[in-house]
Amino acid sequence: MAEFVKVLELDKLPPGEVSCADINGQEVALYNVDGTVYATSNLCPHQGAPLDEGILDGDQIICPWHAWIFDVKDGTSPVNPRVKIPCYEVKIEGADILVKL
Repeated sequence: MAEFVKVLELDKLPPGEVSCADINGQEVALYNVDGTVYATSNLCPHQGAPLDEGILDGDQIICPWHAWIFDVKDGTSPVNPRVKIPCYEVKIEGADILVKL
């Protein structure tokens, strides 16, 4: 059964910023959108680019390699509606960001 894992302190991820965490060998991208934290796989399904190196534009992450776009809230893509990135549950406990894979 999946459990929440502490990945980062909240003050290390200011609004509008992106970070990356390793959870048991899996890279997870973290996004702070207006004070709400979201988590997705860090790999673009197009060609495996690290999404944490992309540009966060509102609630969309733009892939750094080929500009594919994904909604960080639900993983959907306006570029290709058949493609989706995995999203993970996030909770804040005190000053910590926790993610459940």
